[in-house]
Amino acid sequence: MTSSSTNSFKARQVTRPRDQVEEQLREAILDGRFKQGAKLPPETELAQLFGVSRPTVREALGALVSSGLIRKIPGVAGGSFVNTVTPHSLSQMLTESMDTIVRIGALDIAEITEVRRLLEIPAAEWAARNRTDEDIAKIRNVIDLQKNITIDDPEIPEYDLRFHTAIGYASGNRLLAAFISSVHDATHPAQYLDVTPEVAKKTVRQHIAIEAAIEAGDAEKAGAAMREHLDFVLQYSLPC
Repeated sequence: MTSSSTNSFKARQVTRPRDQVEEQLREAILDGRFKQGAKLPPETELAQLFGVSRPTVREALGALVSSGLIRKIPGVAGGSFVNTVTPHSLSQMLTESMDTIVRIGALDIAEITEVRRLLEIPAAEWAARNRTDEDIAKIRNVIDLQKNITIDDPEIPEYDLRFHTAIGYASGNRLLAAFISSVHDATHPAQYLDVTPEVAKKTVRQHIAIEAAIEAGDAEKAGAAMREHLDFVLQYSLPC
């Protein structure tokens, strides 16, 4: 680490010593003084730079971990590292935040479905325009698995997550895909579905229709098929 990364740190008058550490480290990360994947100075060095105790530094680093800016790796070669933001890591951070919201106050299934409409109907339309052969193969693979499961299979929510996330990535918009993945991963909407043999069969048929429209490049039909599917999911869902 070069001295230029740390020579701008200075004590500031703030409410709590921890705040000055957290604020300045956050600024250093966001303005690029610490690049993605970079290792932060050790706690002892940061304590000296900021003129605070190690527990204060530790609290500030913990806040940065909670906000998703850094990760802490234990061991001799470990330390605090700036997170590398990828669509997958973004999805994980969004999922953790959304999971907290779900746990604190239960969301109504109608609320979840409305958000899914906002995200997944455009995703299906964009997927019809932007999908690759690899995207189609991933979507088909999930459908093949869904064709062969029973209504009491515990993997139903996981397959549903994979199907809708694959469409998100097929849209060509990785941020949209991250939001779709996080909504499914945090809420698992399939768990609210009143699954009967007929409901299960119709769900798979709807997935097949969505995939067919995407593969055919028909954006309007893909969006309509996704809308029909989400309406069906809401109709046959149990209360949260």
